[in-house]
Amino acid sequence: MLSELLDIARADSPLWLPELREAFLNDPSARPVILRLTLHDGTERDFPCAVPKWENDGERRFCAEFLYACAYNCLAAYSGRELRLFFDVGDEELLALGSTLDAVFQVNEPRRRGFGKVVSIADRIARSYGGPAFRFVLESIADYAPLPAKAEKEASAPLDEKLRTICSGASSLRLCGIDVGGTDIKLAASDGDRLVCTREFDWNPAAYETAEEIIGPILLLTRLMRACIAAEKALLPVETSAALTEALEKDAPLPKVRAAVEAVEDYLGGRVNVLDGVGLSFPDIVIRDRILGGETPKTDEMRKNTAIDYETAFAKLSALGDALRGLCREGGHVHIINDGSMAAFTAAMELAHSENAADLRGGVVAHSLGTDLGTGVLTAEGEIPPLPLEMYDLILDLGSFLSRAFPPEDLRSTRNENSGLAGARRYMGQAAAYRLAWKLEPKLLDGFTTLDGDCLQIASEPQDMRKPCLEALMRAAEEGDPVACEVFREIGQNLAVVSREMVYLVHPKTDARFLFGRFVKRPAVFTLLNEGFRTYAPELRLLPSDEGLARTPLMRALAKTSDVTVAQFGQAVGAMYYALS
Repeated sequence: MLSELLDIARADSPLWLPELREAFLNDPSARPVILRLTLHDGTERDFPCAVPKWENDGERRFCAEFLYACAYNCLAAYSGRELRLFFDVGDEELLALGSTLDAVFQVNEPRRRGFGKVVSIADRIARSYGGPAFRFVLESIADYAPLPAKAEKEASAPLDEKLRTICSGASSLRLCGIDVGGTDIKLAASDGDRLVCTREFDWNPAAYETAEEIIGPILLLTRLMRACIAAEKALLPVETSAALTEALEKDAPLPKVRAAVEAVEDYLGGRVNVLDGVGLSFPDIVIRDRILGGETPKTDEMRKNTAIDYETAFAKLSALGDALRGLCREGGHVHIINDGSMAAFTAAMELAHSENAADLRGGVVAHSLGTDLGTGVLTAEGEIPPLPLEMYDLILDLGSFLSRAFPPEDLRSTRNENSGLAGARRYMGQAAAYRLAWKLEPKLLDGFTTLDGDCLQIASEPQDMRKPCLEALMRAAEEGDPVACEVFREIGQNLAVVSREMVYLVHPKTDARFLFGRFVKRPAVFTLLNEGFRTYAPELRLLPSDEGLARTPLMRALAKTSDVTVAQFGQAVGAMYYALS
């Protein structure tokens, strides 16, 4: 079996991890391994797998990578303070393989890369809990005992009822919702059930070397939303009012925004302090309103900046909620969550106000698909589990050897820039669109690429071409270009692979997957994604989060706005409700 699999990988074809795991578990000659993960809160999860017997060094390396990928994905989904491996410790080959885990995951090193990324995250979360540093433990499978069945938690009230209560509370408040992405920030402001304004700001946080460069635009744009709400109740000087309107334009630079905001703040004084709450969707691990991951591409240049201590700098970003609270009235609500979790919350909020509220009985799973893939779960009890759910970083493909050989910075590579591993980010989102377009028909990227030595990239200077390139690919698919259509079908199929891995890891109780983001705003593109998704996971439903989802007062107001869409700004609106969660 292994020799045939390696032939497939050498031909640059994928070998999907869920399929490999299933095949190995069904191989009677494979050696069983149970991964037992102890989470930061002390709860435990078991993940069965099996490692085949190998005949040569190449097959051994493949089996080692399989075991590392299984361990990595468990930690990417849950994090934790300990991962125990139960297996036959009398098997010298398997024992030797297990003994490499500390070195491969760099458990005892201060600066980590590759597989060590999840250990850095685990240690960062552990510090927030006051818990121990992460460790691997090897144990005999003879000592293994299954975990006791987990009792089902009873909800204090139906989820739809809880969500409608939150929505009702928003009708008398002034709120700001923020959706932070890798290429833009989207914001929305409300006064009761009325949408006051929206703003989109393009940025490139991956190029920023300090925390202040990331925090600054978020806080300034929040002040802009606050100024717009406050200005509605005041008679501003004509020049000040005009400057505020111009600051809302998509291309208005930050200095112009700052000048307009400061003019309003100077004129209104304390009367500008009108915000009752801020909800923030951030593309990183967020637990208890604090950003705790620190291993995403958004902070890549910060990690490389030798002039600063990264942990100290990242702590400033982690405390972003405190700075936002300073922009609210006393007692204001500020809540922060991962972008995927915000997508799940937003979908649930709208479902709760629809004729399909009964679908909430199994909870909600949602993805945001744009620069990266965000994934979130809202349980049937209305809880967002305090888990990383770093699905964009999952290892899905143990094949595609030729594509994996390119450096992570090359658009042709299947390796994620932040980890250097062949991760899901290069199979979904805009990076996947670039890679697949080049693989299927390089002419689709004409005018958008640049060569840095031998490294092929989407040009970022003098103009950032990432969003224009994705828009051109989506437009080509919308117009029926067969290769562009295939690009988005393959992305849909890859999203289904993530869904199958998620079923193994997280066991969602719903078969629906709601999709937010730029890939949804064009119905033709979503149709292609769904076609690919159904070919690999026909048992699951992929649903678009578009104007058809709009049910709450603020989302309906967004749907009626002519220059923005629910697919684009839905999470910013959901964030306003999340501020009150």
